[in-house]
Amino acid sequence: MSDQLKASSSVDAVIVGAGFSGLYLLHRFRKLGISTRVFERGGDVGGTWYWNRYPGARCDVESMQYSYSFDEDLQQEWQWSEKFSPQPQILAYANHVADRFDLRKDIDFDVEVTAAHFDEGARRWAVETDSGERVSAQFFIMATGCISTAQIPDLDGFDGYKGRTFHTGNWPHEKVDFTGERIAVIGTGSSGIQAIPVLAQEAAHLTVFQRTPNYSLPSRNVPMTEEYEHSWKDVYPAKRDEMRYSGHGSLKDLNDKPALSVSEEERQSVFAERWKVGGTIFLGSFNDILTSQEANDTAAEFVRNQIRRIVKDPVTGELLAPKTYPIGTKRICVDSGYFETYNRENVDLVDISGAPIERMTPDGLVANGQHYAFDSIVFATGFDAMTGTLFNVDIRGRRDQALKEKWNAGPRTYLGLMSEAFPNMFMITGPGSPSVKSNMVMSIEQHVDFVTDSIVHMREQGYDVMEPTVNAEDEWVDHVQETANKTLFPRANSWYMGANMPGKPRLFMPYIGGVGVYRKICEEIVGEGYKGFRFEAKTAAAAE
Repeated sequence: MSDQLKASSSVDAVIVGAGFSGLYLLHRFRKLGISTRVFERGGDVGGTWYWNRYPGARCDVESMQYSYSFDEDLQQEWQWSEKFSPQPQILAYANHVADRFDLRKDIDFDVEVTAAHFDEGARRWAVETDSGERVSAQFFIMATGCISTAQIPDLDGFDGYKGRTFHTGNWPHEKVDFTGERIAVIGTGSSGIQAIPVLAQEAAHLTVFQRTPNYSLPSRNVPMTEEYEHSWKDVYPAKRDEMRYSGHGSLKDLNDKPALSVSEEERQSVFAERWKVGGTIFLGSFNDILTSQEANDTAAEFVRNQIRRIVKDPVTGELLAPKTYPIGTKRICVDSGYFETYNRENVDLVDISGAPIERMTPDGLVANGQHYAFDSIVFATGFDAMTGTLFNVDIRGRRDQALKEKWNAGPRTYLGLMSEAFPNMFMITGPGSPSVKSNMVMSIEQHVDFVTDSIVHMREQGYDVMEPTVNAEDEWVDHVQETANKTLFPRANSWYMGANMPGKPRLFMPYIGGVGVYRKICEEIVGEGYKGFRFEAKTAAAAE
């Protein structure tokens, strides 16, 4: 081993993150005898659901589908209490998995990985942590999630504000009491839409600052019934297999008709029925809502009319009705009484679309030339998605090339799993994979299985290095963008496009071709001898 890699410990693999990806990776690696260290910056397991503890936090994928499928006993024993699970229960589920498979003994909590450098001579990664430890590993896996780096706007006067500040993506673990307070919520994305109805019930007054209105659909959440639970558990293997080859990694009732192929009366009837049922199945009302502007316009106007109907004040209702981008091209939100909340006397909406918040003051903030006083300010301002958490680690591959430099014009991956010049480094649900445009647990399992099977393949063939080729990576990057450009997604300034981060390159980061299509592509690549990947056999020098 070279001097660069003299470390306090040596393992086969280092995993960064102990969310759903890290837990399943560790479980699979352990069963295969792959020695592993997991580093988690949080105090326990859970990933997204460890950090996002804000009031009203809830999953927008049905509970019976948002769970692991790799163990039938686990599927059968766990019981969800609601159709759409709240954050505390999902976190409890993650803890149950960690306990059931005794995973915590290989996880270092409250430790952040700060750097990972590839040594070409040793063919190993030198991984450094903020605790001062250095670990040598053959494989380095970033299981850090797609939306785990909270983004707070750089506002003048922030440090001088005397009240309390919170970010929905980094919420305190103890209950926060807002009773009798004047609260500001900045941002009306998914977390804001979930938190606002709950905060409004507790605060003396709540003021929402909105830059861009969001389309949101009613969840119609209900308690889990024994009948519905068994409709899944009795046939879980078959349903899971269907999910794996579905469009989004979850089972939804999708209409195979184009929107304009039916009469106006039938179209409105379909929209109304799906609005009544609730959840994201609304976007499946017709098969061209996300590819045809004309079809999309009909769905968008239906939702806008629902907002106008719900919100009693017509001015507020119009401000809440999105008009500048197609429905579904920003993350579609699912809510519990969001629009109804603006009918409360203690809730105001402030439109900041014309100009951003000017500054913070010791007792509040200034927007549109007016001063507002607040006891607490909640930032629901989202994340540096897809790449932000990867860039928080100083990752350097061949020739000391920094990942951040290679991705200066946008992320470059093969399958969203690996990047050329960064051998033996894997990303779970990375840019260029279905990731955030899918049921994340289903996509996580597929990626973990791909990574694990690849390492098994390397062992069987006597390889110790795996890396995508430049040509394969270039072709995949082009394919991801070409696929996105066949849809309406690029027409929105969304975090899918990096548009929420100043200076970030604008390109569509997830793969929108579908979970099932993506899975088949991966299967074909493996079937063709890992087409697009290059391998290097073990050498005596690398073993020294």
